[in-house]
Amino acid sequence: MSMRTVAVVLAGGIGQRMGAGRPKQFLEVGGRPILSLAVAAFDAHPGVDAVVVVMAAGHLRAAAALTAPYGKVAAVVEGGDTRTASTVAALTALAAEHDDAKVLFHDAARPFVDAATIDRVLAALDEADAVAVGVPSADTIVEVADGTVAAMPARHTLVRFQTPQGFRLGLIRAAYDRALADPALHATDDCGIVHRYLPDVPIRVVAGDERNLKVTHPLDIVIAEHLATETETV
Repeated sequence: MSMRTVAVVLAGGIGQRMGAGRPKQFLEVGGRPILSLAVAAFDAHPGVDAVVVVMAAGHLRAAAALTAPYGKVAAVVEGGDTRTASTVAALTALAAEHDDAKVLFHDAARPFVDAATIDRVLAALDEADAVAVGVPSADTIVEVADGTVAAMPARHTLVRFQTPQGFRLGLIRAAYDRALADPALHATDDCGIVHRYLPDVPIRVVAGDERNLKVTHPLDIVIAEHLATETETV
């Protein structure tokens, strides 16, 4: 029997950097809410069996209404104050799933994830237990300490992470079990949890897509509007 694949769309943040006065996931691009676009990508993917949406407290009813048209949405659950807390809420919602299940964690603020990226993550999970999505950095990235350059890593060795990030469910459960026992826990990324708390587990990196941007700042809405129009005309 093949194990299930569940996509978790993380919409727990309220977008303070956007300054819109409401969760950024409800903002519209191309006439559709960002959350709807993100959920639709996984709902339409033949390799995904179910979708769980993690939403900021106080907005579950609105999120449930927005995602009602998508038949694979199995649950809308309340997230926490941090990305880590929201992932833990998702893992709790997946308590009945088998350890061998594939689980994809995706930022709801990335409305333009495409099927090919999801394909690459799912294929890599046939061979690896943890998979990240990365795109090359066009910028030079430096480490800064006390306002001065401390190190300049070679650009060709660096990628910018996107989502979805994929895991075998048993692995990410084990990583979070260890992480939650650490009083100094601070993470913004699920692969970061695996890397820190299960350092012997290799994390495969597959190619992302420049269109898979994260809507974080007001300028991103302008770019997203353009991408939405472009997508409609393709």
